[in-house]
Amino acid sequence: MKFTTLALALVCAPLVACAADETKTTQEESKAVPIFDGKTLNGWKKVGGTGEFKVEDGCIVGFGKNVRGNTFLRTVKEYGDFEFTYEFKFDDLTGNSGLMFRAQQKSGENGRVFGYQCEGDNTKRGWSAGLFDEARRGWLFPVKNGDEHKFHREWFSAEGNRVFKFDGWNTFKIRCKGNHIQTWLNGVKRVDFVDTDKENDTRKGFFGLQVHGGKSCNVRWRNLVIREL
Repeated sequence: MKFTTLALALVCAPLVACAADETKTTQEESKAVPIFDGKTLNGWKKVGGTGEFKVEDGCIVGFGKNVRGNTFLRTVKEYGDFEFTYEFKFDDLTGNSGLMFRAQQKSGENGRVFGYQCEGDNTKRGWSAGLFDEARRGWLFPVKNGDEHKFHREWFSAEGNRVFKFDGWNTFKIRCKGNHIQTWLNGVKRVDFVDTDKENDTRKGFFGLQVHGGKSCNVRWRNLVIREL
């Protein structure tokens, strides 16, 4: 009888653990919430240049001709540690874009936006989902300059061109925990970066959708969902 009881306990233990894991996963998934309602730009505001934003077919569309200055549609709310996913596409390849996170803004109603940006690259350089520091340090991952980083840049470009859909929707994921930043593009990890620069390491800020300054830009986002950690 003791043997039977022990055997039964051993059989049941994994089932209990699995049930607990499923409950934990369900609880985590229940924390994921959209930051765009699919219909309006409530909770967002435009700052920066002369680009424009509108809602169309459940998407936020960024557009403009002869855009003066980088333009951002930013969240009013700020976020710290999180996993954030969104879908992005170029309507055409005329203009560069990106998505700011943990971003900050200089003083004034229309102060310059700066901070971390997840790149949306419209060129065959292929650096989509790379990590750029807007109006501050420049490229963080990959490192733009230096012969010692040449191989990594070439690898990053080749992988980006393989994974990114220039004429379709792409799924991006950004994960921030403390000073550890990671990105994925269509399920492929692109960035794994620890920011050790104490002067510029930013732990909290807003999200911002970018219409890059230039002759033209036509981009869109949808399904912007965050799970705070």
